[in-house]
Amino acid sequence: MRMIFSDKDSASSREPQNWHAIDWRRVERHVRTTQKRIAKATQEQDWRRVKTLQRSLIHSFSARALAVRRVTENQGKRTPGVDRALWDTPTLKRAAVVQLKQQRGYRPKPLRRVYIPKSNGKERPLGIPTMFDRAMQALHLLGLEPVAETTSDPNSYGFRRDRSTADAMSQIFVCLSRKDSSRWILEADIQGCFDHINHDWLLANVPMDAGVLHKWLKAGVVHKGQLSRTDEGTPQGGIISPTLANMALNGLERDLTNHFRVKFGSDRTKRLKINVIRYADDFVVTGVSKEILESEVRPWIEAFLAQRGLRLSPEKTKVVHIDKGFDFLGWNFRKYRGTLLIKPSRKNAQALYDKVKEVVRSHLPKKQGELLSRLNPILRGWAKYHQPVVAKTAFHRMDNLINWLIVRWAKRRHPTKTLMWCFRRYWIHHNDRQAFATSWTGQDGSEQMIRLYRLADTEIVRHQKIKGDYNPFDPIWEQYGEELRLKRMAKNLTFQKQLVSLYMSQSGRCALCGEPLDPAGGWHDHHIVRKVDGGSDLLSNRVLLHPVCHTRLHVLGLTVAKPVPEGI
Repeated sequence: MRMIFSDKDSASSREPQNWHAIDWRRVERHVRTTQKRIAKATQEQDWRRVKTLQRSLIHSFSARALAVRRVTENQGKRTPGVDRALWDTPTLKRAAVVQLKQQRGYRPKPLRRVYIPKSNGKERPLGIPTMFDRAMQALHLLGLEPVAETTSDPNSYGFRRDRSTADAMSQIFVCLSRKDSSRWILEADIQGCFDHINHDWLLANVPMDAGVLHKWLKAGVVHKGQLSRTDEGTPQGGIISPTLANMALNGLERDLTNHFRVKFGSDRTKRLKINVIRYADDFVVTGVSKEILESEVRPWIEAFLAQRGLRLSPEKTKVVHIDKGFDFLGWNFRKYRGTLLIKPSRKNAQALYDKVKEVVRSHLPKKQGELLSRLNPILRGWAKYHQPVVAKTAFHRMDNLINWLIVRWAKRRHPTKTLMWCFRRYWIHHNDRQAFATSWTGQDGSEQMIRLYRLADTEIVRHQKIKGDYNPFDPIWEQYGEELRLKRMAKNLTFQKQLVSLYMSQSGRCALCGEPLDPAGGWHDHHIVRKVDGGSDLLSNRVLLHPVCHTRLHVLGLTVAKPVPEGI
């Protein structure tokens, strides 16, 4: 069953009346086509056409449906705003698509203030919009994101498609690893970036509906029943906030380079080896000398930030030599006898140890399987994050520390028993060594062996860095983007070889709608012939689907065939 609709036809009768009847392939293709046109108009600096295309996109059925889908499938889908409303049924989701059509007279509700702990012991304030306001932000973001990507600095890596902290790390390696590389680094820290961005600057420089943006910025926050004004900053917690913050800092790299070219000339600028690597509001600047960073670079950056209502933290901003090293994004960058080594930072390793220690302590009365099912995802995530760097020594050290925590856990559960008795009870012989393991009932109801994940077993794999000029909305980069995603998937799914095989056999596309599978959005491993009907777990009986396509398949009783690999 396929519902045909036209985005140009405003009549609701031409739109799918059931959430599961929406043809997501058509929806994504329509949105993607318009976004490419917005990116092209941005490259040509045709801002009138950008505005026209954005207005057309945000009023289309496809964009409205995709916005609702985003806010009802992400991690915050069960977190309500001040109205306590959630869109957790297909009926409510379809009604929300209609509601987004009525944009005239829109007034956002205040944000709900919540606090989450930071690694330094302080709390980070978050502003949680209502579901409708989140959907409205997601809707306008569809039109703003192509502009942001097209105008972004090449070495800006935070909150952008196909970019990550590993890309920022790889770029720092490129800039500092050679013998003739920069030896001085400006570690910059922006004081409360999200909380202090100047509203007037955003309204004057962000190419979107200024009226809607003004309403979001001035919506206010509610904390403990009291409403407070928001005179500056963009709240952390809003879907569009990271993009607004990125756009506020765009130009930091390009404008700084242009400033030096005008002042010193192109040849001398190259010899100064000024490089800016930014991830969201964290960035470092390299330079050939301490003097050039302190007397030229830092004053220019301070003036650049002041225009946006921001300033550097005097205590945390400093210039360091590469031989002494610096921490950035959880890694330590330092040269040892001329060789640059990137390792997990002590602070990051300590944070992992503290977290594991708290989990072990809180699971003292719980079963061994529950402790393992809670610990293993934490350990895998940490190992995966540090997989591209020189981390083997840190992995072995953390394994030893965690093993002692586990031994203490077992001994405290049985204080009257000997240590040897505890070993016989909780440890088994596995792959020629002792492993903390037990049999455990999995989510599918089957009995399986679960053992403590060993960090040192993680293979070190160098990250495939993205090219700085890559633009996901420019058709010129489409083939490069596909090749990059396939290479990264093959490395990131090391522990899930069957999923890698399925992903490769489907050319990285959903077997139902044919659109690309996104690692961030997840997927479902679907059995073509259901197991309850006698279907097997063989790869020939399985395909990967988008979560929404998987739900649609079951609700509408659709069938899917095994895709034929390309080239056959």
